[in-house]
Amino acid sequence: MNDQFSLSDVGYVYRVIVGNDIPEQQPDEAKVQKQLALLNRCLTEVPRGRIIGQEKNFYLLNIGEHQVVMQYIVY
Repeated sequence: MNDQFSLSDVGYVYRVIVGNDIPEQQPDEAKVQKQLALLNRCLTEVPRGRIIGQEKNFYLLNIGEHQVVMQYIVY
C-alpha cells in the first residue's frame, strides 16, 4: 500500500481548533468535547481528511496572585 502524501494533493484546508483560544473566556469542557468530535468527524467521514500540520499556542493568564498557562492546538 502506497501511503505517500504530497501537499499538491491538498484541495481544501479546514482549521480545527481544540482548546480555549479566547483568553477572556473561561475554558468550557463541553466546547472542547464538541471540537474533538468535529476533528474526529473530519478524520473519519467521507471525504476523509488528513492532518497536514499543527499549531501549538499558549498564553499566560494572571488571576490574582496566580499565573495560569492556557493552551490550544490547531489541526
